[in-house]
Amino acid sequence: MVTSIRVILGIVGCAVCMLLYSAPILTFKRVIKEASVGEFSCIPYILTLFSCLTYSCIYLWFAPKEKKKLVILIVSLFLAIFAMTILISCFIIHTHHIIGVLSAMLMYGSPLVAVKRVVRTRSVEFMPFYLSLFSFLTSLIWMVYGLLGRDPYITSPSCVGCATGILQLVVYCIYSRSKERPKTQNNMGNDMEVATGCKDTTERKP
Repeated sequence: MVTSIRVILGIVGCAVCMLLYSAPILTFKRVIKEASVGEFSCIPYILTLFSCLTYSCIYLWFAPKEKKKLVILIVSLFLAIFAMTILISCFIIHTHHIIGVLSAMLMYGSPLVAVKRVVRTRSVEFMPFYLSLFSFLTSLIWMVYGLLGRDPYITSPSCVGCATGILQLVVYCIYSRSKERPKTQNNMGNDMEVATGCKDTTERKP
């Protein structure tokens, strides 16, 4: 009975994974249409680099110069950490399972970078809903799959994914109902001027 349930969960999990990896298509359709990455974060696509290499390339192509440097820096750092993980796993711990656990935890936790932006701007515009939803569903299914099979290497990263997924969805629900006008970079700059009492009084030509 348990084996049959695990087989069904495995099939459903694979299907949901396909939806998870397809979710950013909507985001990058907008990026290509507007020829700009806007305020979307590159972190989720870099941390799932091997699965989302196409998305990372599109992001890099349309990113402004300063963001291109940031993407390249983060990719280099990620690859260095990944290489160190492989070396430690193979020559010190003598198991390859830690590589998969670390990669999965990074993937499931990566959308959290958008949470800070949502709270700061009070807008969910640049927090892809379907990416958060399918990330949660994928981690939930694989967590149950891991629990049934008593596999800690599947269960542990999936538990992290469930927790971060719930947090993302809660934040999305809270701020998607907010009627407050989303704060842009200019809005936040004006707020800072008001808070500090400083304002640019330089006369501008019409």
